[in-house]
Amino acid sequence: MPAKVALATLGCKVNQYESSALATMFKERGYQVVDFDEVADIYIINTCTVTHLGDKKSRQLIRRAARRNPRALIVVTGCYAQVSPQEVSSIPGVDLVVGTADKHRLVELVEACLREKRKEPLVAVSDFSGEPAFQELPVPALPSRVRAFLKIQEGCNNYCAYCIIPYARGPLRSRDAEKVLAEAQKLVAEGYREIVLTGIHTGAYGQDRPGGPDLAELVERVSRIPGLLRLRLSSVEPLDVSEKLLAVMSSRPNVCRHLHIPLQSGDDEILARMRRRYDTAWFRRLVARVRETLPGVAITTDVMVGFPGETEEHFRHTYNFVREMRFSRLHVFKFSPRPGTPAAAFPAQVGAAVKEERSRRMIALGEELARAFAAGHLGMALTVLVEEKVAKGSNGDLYTGLTDNYLRVTFPADGEDLVGHLVVVKIKEVAGAELKGIMEEDLG
Repeated sequence: MPAKVALATLGCKVNQYESSALATMFKERGYQVVDFDEVADIYIINTCTVTHLGDKKSRQLIRRAARRNPRALIVVTGCYAQVSPQEVSSIPGVDLVVGTADKHRLVELVEACLREKRKEPLVAVSDFSGEPAFQELPVPALPSRVRAFLKIQEGCNNYCAYCIIPYARGPLRSRDAEKVLAEAQKLVAEGYREIVLTGIHTGAYGQDRPGGPDLAELVERVSRIPGLLRLRLSSVEPLDVSEKLLAVMSSRPNVCRHLHIPLQSGDDEILARMRRRYDTAWFRRLVARVRETLPGVAITTDVMVGFPGETEEHFRHTYNFVREMRFSRLHVFKFSPRPGTPAAAFPAQVGAAVKEERSRRMIALGEELARAFAAGHLGMALTVLVEEKVAKGSNGDLYTGLTDNYLRVTFPADGEDLVGHLVVVKIKEVAGAELKGIMEEDLG
């Protein structure tokens, strides 16, 4: 019977993509991939270290795996493993620590540990000296045939004052455009209807490859693949939302009207301390230009509360600016000092209780804005990519999916299974930030 491998993933879409690719690598070598809650021979925890909570959750998963099968090989990879390898290797039960630069060797390293039966953990964590290349991983086998994530770049050169990611992921490396196109074509041939281009600093794609395509040109080329119904972008930094990119998004009908543009703060003084290279006046003009070019666009964002030195007045500026920008969704997170980043040593650190209170207020504002954005679509006929059947009833099945501008829609229908179809739904009801309606047409 083949050895059983179980994977758990924390953090971003890139980690999720890489975990799926790792699962594919193990399957290709004859292993059986099982759910993390099952008893397995090998447990792999793909970690996140963006906040201290990511570190804490990673440690909890390691301990859970060790309890479930004390004889299993426990492997820790990802960003926490990269920046704190000795800390990770000292956790009881850990057998192998693999950094982000060595994920492509993970199966090989696991098999070496199984052969050697080591008494001490093996730490395989390389630095990013020299000129690291983009790591090619196999096209991941994904559970759904509706939406697939496609990683186009790795690393970040920005070094914002609070961010550990450049240390955990290394410098910017863009994937060869022909390899991106080949993987996208393979995904479409396998039946995927939507592709999401993702990376650590997605908007910087191509900046390390002079003469090669930039993000706008890559989006243009991928969008022209026959059979691709939708192409969506993951997070794009404000300074990377170029006129050229907006022109491509407006001219290509299958490119989704959705941009996640991280704001982080709506106060100019805090933005400068964060090393964010723009101010609120510039961001305001960007949002206006995006909306002018892409009518009906969903603009989502990240907002950090409790950055060192943030006073109540600074927070109020951010709160009011977020309301003014009318974002359709917020991802709110509390500042978490990451050892080795400049902000960890900044004076005037904000207390936990204050950060929690500001977080609650900002989350409530985000929910209000999300409801308002959704309500603006009442009575409209929207095109929905159906993701799943959520219920089966005597009066028809209940389906759910997303519009191109990132609204969740549920609707009843009977007859043919509609998962993976594009359908037109007339919106009859708003339930919080979600919409309910009646299907008018199946576009196939």
